[in-house]
This record gives sequence, C-alpha cells and structure tokens, in this order.
Amino acid sequence: MRRLLGALLFSSLATLGLAVPAGAGGIPLPTNPLGNPTGANDWDCKPTPQRPEPVIIVHGTFGDKKSLLDTLSATMVDDGYCVFSLDYGNRATRDIAASARELKRYTAKVLAATGAEKVSMVGHSQGGMMPRYYIKFLGGGKVVDDLIGLSPSNHGTTIIPQQTGQVPAQVAGLICMACQQQAAGSEFLARLNADDETPGPVSYTQISTRYDEIVVPYSSAFLAEGPRTTNITIQDACPGDLAEHGFIAASPTALAYVLNALGRPGPADPTYRPTC
Repeated sequence: MRRLLGALLFSSLATLGLAVPAGAGGIPLPTNPLGNPTGANDWDCKPTPQRPEPVIIVHGTFGDKKSLLDTLSATMVDDGYCVFSLDYGNRATRDIAASARELKRYTAKVLAATGAEKVSMVGHSQGGMMPRYYIKFLGGGKVVDDLIGLSPSNHGTTIIPQQTGQVPAQVAGLICMACQQQAAGSEFLARLNADDETPGPVSYTQISTRYDEIVVPYSSAFLAEGPRTTNITIQDACPGDLAEHGFIAASPTALAYVLNALGRPGPADPTYRPTC
C-alpha cells in the first residue's frame, strides 16, 4: 500500500512537472509558473443572454489553475462562456475547508466582475468535491447553479490509508492534509456526505472513468441519485475512450457532457450520447 500510494503521488507530481520537496514539512509547493488556461481569466468578459453564467474551473490536488486544464477551458470559451480558474490551498494540499473559503472569496470576485447572479463550476478530482463544502456549509448554494465534477473525490479513495501513522514519507513531507481528508471513510468526508449529499437548488453532474487510478473505486465519484443529480461513466457512452484520472479533463466524451450540463436546466441529460 505504501509503495502504491507513493508511486501514485510521484506520478501525479511528475505529470504536473513538479519535484517533491525535501526536508521538513510545511515547505510551500512551487507556485504556478504557467499562467492562465487557454481563454480563461479575462476579467473584462461579460456573460451573454445565451451564456448568462460564468464558469469557474477548480483544479485538483497537486494541481494549479492551468495544468491539464487548457482543453477544458478552451472548449468552454469556444462555446461562449466566460471562464475563470483559480489557484488555491498550496496546490490543494491544505485543509479542504480552508480551500472552500478561498473558493468563496474567488466566486464573489467573479460575480462582482461579471455582474452575474450565479456561477457554474467544473472541478477536477478534489476540485469537483471541495465546492460541495462551499455549497453545504458556506452559503454557496445561493450562487452556484451547476457543479460538474470530473472524477471528483466525493466519497474518497481507498488508495490513501486513513491512519496518519501509515502515511508514507512522500505525503508527510508535503503536509498534505487534503490527501488524508480524501481517504475513504475520513471524518471530513463523513461530515460532508452526512444527510443530504446534494443540498440546495444546485444541479450536480459527476463524470467518471473506469480507468481512474486515483479515485478508487471510480464509482466513489457518484452522488446519491435524485432529480438534480446525474452520474456518468464515459465508457458507457464511448467504450474506446481510455482517459484516466489525470486526463479526463481533456476527454472529448467528458467535455461533451460538460457542455451538455452547462447548456441545459438541471444536470447533464443521462440519456445524452456524445459522438465517439
């Protein structure tokens, strides 16, 4: 288990072009050197009657506002949306509740700049789960219309041991509180998922992949069924789509479902079938 988790973490960091910091914990991770994702963070962008809500992209653990997210951003911009993307939580390794408060402040900034009444959010991994804390506990249900998760860690992952004493050195060195909070069965997730998993008038769309090697099992991305909830596995529509956890944000199948969810009342249409 320790080897598996360590390998996955190193793989995630390598994918993002990062080095694992050495030495004592508490060392900040490298900041985002890459700028904004394609077309995003134009603070002069004004929503149109056809696309009245700006979209906020929320990255995942060890990520940043650009890495792996260019295709997602460009797809939504090309479809007429004002798109914004933020860095938060020391590459989303800090306490998830604190990150949700950062998201709340960023959302207020987007609403003020665009004049919109509500936003939609598309989040990858932790970025698909963390906004649910904002919605449930910090008043986000009043301003979030759609929450679309790309392999969201809604019920955590079994690849992370729950006990701090079992955490490998790679995690301890990073002080990744958010990693432990995303362990299946964690106290954080138990509180988040207690009672109503989908509070407020928000529409919830979860898009998963059978090849997810981080959110394990992949079905832990799903939320309780209901009229405002759609759970999707991209291979059900396009069996040849091999996107795994890191690259689901660039999957043509996943992107088609994102646009479907954004472009209609409620969550993505569960009967919709994109072109494969």
